[in-house]
Amino acid sequence: MLASMVRNLLIVWLINALALLALPYLVPSVQVDSFTTALVAALVLGLVNTLIRPLVVLLTLPATVLTLGLFIFVINGLLFWLVASFVKGFSVAGFWSAVLGAIVYALISWAASALVFGPPRVVVVRRDDYR
Repeated sequence: MLASMVRNLLIVWLINALALLALPYLVPSVQVDSFTTALVAALVLGLVNTLIRPLVVLLTLPATVLTLGLFIFVINGLLFWLVASFVKGFSVAGFWSAVLGAIVYALISWAASALVFGPPRVVVVRRDDYR
């Protein structure tokens, strides 16, 4: 079970790195120099989205509610831009490029993950025991 989880985590990491490599072809203002840079950037993006993003979303909840959820795009763009400022070889031209890059990156990653892993499984547990 643990080996399967680690394998899936590595596959998702690879999918995200490949999505980053494809991103400059769709959003020219985002640049990724090499596959190694894409792997590092995908790892840092994953860590930022796991550790920092929930706190930022919680702290900006009033703005998110006020904008009916659209502020999440701003948060994603800012975190994408933040990672680009730390990872050498991964660059984003500006804020709006970061927002567009984050959206396109998420769509590419989502589509590639759906192709590799298939649709998510839904388990329904029924209890027909009426007493």
